[in-house]
Amino acid sequence: MSYYSQVKFSISAPDISHLGADEGIEIAFAGRSNAGKSSALNKLTRQKGLARTSKTPGRTQLINVFTLDETRRLVDLPGYGFAQVPLEIKKKWQKSLGEYLQKRESIKGLVVLMDIRHPFKDLDQELIHWAVAAGLPVLALLTKADKLKSGKRKQQLLMTREAAMAFCGDVTVEVFSSLNGIGLEQLEQKLNQWFGLIKD
Repeated sequence: MSYYSQVKFSISAPDISHLGADEGIEIAFAGRSNAGKSSALNKLTRQKGLARTSKTPGRTQLINVFTLDETRRLVDLPGYGFAQVPLEIKKKWQKSLGEYLQKRESIKGLVVLMDIRHPFKDLDQELIHWAVAAGLPVLALLTKADKLKSGKRKQQLLMTREAAMAFCGDVTVEVFSSLNGIGLEQLEQKLNQWFGLIKD
């Protein structure tokens, strides 16, 4: 049984000030509204309905916190970059996102999910720059990897890894598919490392 399958929903918070005690270890998941973040979280935790996969991207405007044990948490940040969200909400959200990454002591890693066919859009890059500036390691997860044939997938991974060097930080790139489990092992290994479950 996977360690991540024991996760339980803890709270939904409208912004970072409602997240509860800033202690223990948090790993945050972020991505554009249609990057497949909920599906990836459900795949990781072996729970179909843990993170709601919405047919309407951009609907979840709350931060959802899931507890693994007394000191470890997964944090699902609202999807960003969806056109139908009013501008002031976008601005407010970007501000709290920056604050969360730079001021929250317990965050130890950030998983940024991006569709493998459209990696590193503006908001993805902004998010990674914030994380690097805060000294946080980043895992850029290229989702929907099943949409590309094996050769094209490898090519896209190499190109994205090369592009990631420009961030001048601890940015790892892996491919992922919540449909057939490609990259699930790599995701778990990275999380285990950040959570201190394995020694580096």
